[in-house]
Amino acid sequence: MRFLILFLISFAMPVMADDLTAQDGWAVQTTDKPYVQLLGDTKAAVKANKMGVVTEAGPTGTAKKRGITIPGNRVIGVFNNVFAVDMLKLSTAAMIEAPIRMYVTENDDGTATLSYKTPSHVLAPYDGGEELKTMAAELDTIFAKIAADAIK
Repeated sequence: MRFLILFLISFAMPVMADDLTAQDGWAVQTTDKPYVQLLGDTKAAVKANKMGVVTEAGPTGTAKKRGITIPGNRVIGVFNNVFAVDMLKLSTAAMIEAPIRMYVTENDDGTATLSYKTPSHVLAPYDGGEELKTMAAELDTIFAKIAADAIK
């Protein structure tokens, strides 16, 4: 059984290493930066744009401890309490989307990509009227600025 699992993992590894491409509602920006640098620059850009890193998760470190090497991969949850409180006034259901995530991935060539679903795409399904749409647009601008600052 263990051999079968290792055999299946060996076929899955190349799939996990594929570079990201743009999808509907996503912003995807490739860089020449290495993964570790883009990860640090993204966190710094979040703070510089008056947002907070609320969560972080990624399989790379734990996989390494298990003897498995995979490309760098980190999801960063980004939000701000001012937006959270205001969002709750508009749509309790929309709050499930907070924090909105940014995704830093290592590419096959050693460079890294920063991607995220735009806040307006993430929040579109929720009924919060024009005010929620306005908030989402404001968040779109902030997330675009974070991305621009991180990749420069």
